[in-house]
Amino acid sequence: QVQLVESGGGLVQAGDSLRLSCAASGRTGNMYAMGWFRQAPGKEREFVAAVGWGGGGGRLYYADSVKGRFTISRDNAKNTVYVQMNSLKPEDTAVYYCAAALNYCLGDGCYVNMKEYDYWGQGTQVTVSS
Repeated sequence: QVQLVESGGGLVQAGDSLRLSCAASGRTGNMYAMGWFRQAPGKEREFVAAVGWGGGGGRLYYADSVKGRFTISRDNAKNTVYVQMNSLKPEDTAVYYCAAALNYCLGDGCYVNMKEYDYWGQGTQVTVSS
């Protein structure tokens, strides 16, 4: 079992920045990647970013919609993954979820689908006002 706890959400204005954190505990040694997804009201959950973990290396993955604005990073010692979100837009408003994947994948299309993840956090709300 892996437990994930997100933090850092809030209400900001367009153009502001925000950093989300996700702390993992439990059997973190089994993780191959950690990722961020988001779900806006009335929409499906979508991929944001991911980073390889442990045997998955440190490869980074980003959705096109956030490239150049969001940066995912990790702190192995703290078992924590972060996403720094800059130049936020109203369309970034969503509940942001952290997830952990226990399967190894290699390639450009890895870790972008929900089905690749085994554990999920409870989510943290990000609201960007215009």
